Amino acid sequence: MRNTFAKSLLTIAKKDKRVLLLTADLGYSAFEDFIKELPNQFINVGIAEQNMAGVAAGLAIEGYKPVIYSIVPFTTMRNFEQIRNDICYQNLNVKIVGVGAGYSYGPYGHTHHGLEDIGILRTLPNMTILAPGDPTEVRLATMSMMRSNTPTYLRLGKAGERVLYDKTPHFSIGKGIVLHEGSDATIIATSTLVSRAIEVATEMVKRKYSIRVISMHTIKPIDKALILESSRKTRVIVTLEEHSIIGGLGSAVAEVLAESQACIQFLRLGALDHFTKSIGLQDYMREKNGLSIRQVSSQILKLLSKVQHS
Repeated sequence: MRNTFAKSLLTIAKKDKRVLLLTADLGYSAFEDFIKELPNQFINVGIAEQNMAGVAAGLAIEGYKPVIYSIVPFTTMRNFEQIRNDICYQNLNVKIVGVGAGYSYGPYGHTHHGLEDIGILRTLPNMTILAPGDPTEVRLATMSMMRSNTPTYLRLGKAGERVLYDKTPHFSIGKGIVLHEGSDATIIATSTLVSRAIEVATEMVKRKYSIRVISMHTIKPIDKALILESSRKTRVIVTLEEHSIIGGLGSAVAEVLAESQACIQFLRLGALDHFTKSIGLQDYMREKNGLSIRQVSSQILKLLSKVQHS
């Protein structure tokens, strides 16, 4: 995802000199081409994320299109006050990009895990939140957000995420993408766990279950119509995210279902509400939080069994 974003942004910036990339001493092995080809459109502010957000706000006021980039916790939490007051309050055209969604930086520990970013930024007026699920969606999301004129957060995995599409899908901010149709359960997934949702659906097919899979690449504004359509087409809805179960995709979908009085069994699957004591690679951290293929499949089977016996 990271490399796809770097290439996409370079293509856009070549055509629009107002596009500026600001990093907080980060981006090595990703932005070398950007720096070489567009040195006057690149600013390394150093390890000063709060200052970076303020500088970006000032540049936006002057008509530039600044993009700030760092690891998820540093570009969304360390500078939250500046995002709130300098960027969102003034509704400025600043793009915030966080790399390392979820447990992408697993061995680095909790200081580098990106598990609260969506929940925090969802509270801010004027903020759009994009969490693409594969490199194809990253490219489309980058192009879409750079055409907009409002604050936007783009959440990226680190590297190595597989491509999920054989052909380019229709991508629109605020509209989810149906990857597979099904009638038993809907898995609404986002960001780095969209591929996991497909793996789970494949496993469930072996058990004779039909699973609808949705990539919810936009968390705010969320696709209410697609969520409610799924509540009518399937018997249960499960959300899947590499983010705290509090405040993220699961909370957003729960709000839609509750306020629409949809009658359906619903389950949130994501990072548990605690600091995991064990530290390891991304897949290890996922399993410690119940997000392996086996664990997710088991939870869905339990929910479907509950519906069948009710």
